[in-house]
Amino acid sequence: MKLAEALILRADAQKRVAQLRQRLMRSARVQEGEQPPEDPQGLLAELATTTDELTRLIQQINRTNSVTSFQAGVLSDVLAIRDTLRLKRTAYDSLIGAAATSQDRYMRSELRLISTVNVAELQRQIDQLSREYRELDAQIQALNWATDLIEA
Repeated sequence: MKLAEALILRADAQKRVAQLRQRLMRSARVQEGEQPPEDPQGLLAELATTTDELTRLIQQINRTNSVTSFQAGVLSDVLAIRDTLRLKRTAYDSLIGAAATSQDRYMRSELRLISTVNVAELQRQIDQLSREYRELDAQIQALNWATDLIEA
């Protein structure tokens, strides 16, 4: 199995766990004399099986990422860089949203708010971060489809 396939399976398992959690919540309590929409014990068993599979996939993915060479390091190091690029871009975008919010003033006596950051410069930085993220992510995706998952 390729690393990319394992990542797809991991995402599916994570979605399945979230769905099982919601179904368990709906079946946790019922009015006296009523039956739950689904058997909680069956759902708990399915949750245990799914989380065991998820654990195995995560372990294999992490093992593979830690030994797969990528440019001057290993894939796990590059994934950390990609993730922090996304975090930084999101933070800058939120800052622009807060700084660029228009203010309705109905009277001249109302307080006027001004931006404390250069929105245009932040937008240029966001564009650069986005470009770096896209390029790095494309390289990572290509490597994921070329790398065999460590099975043990």
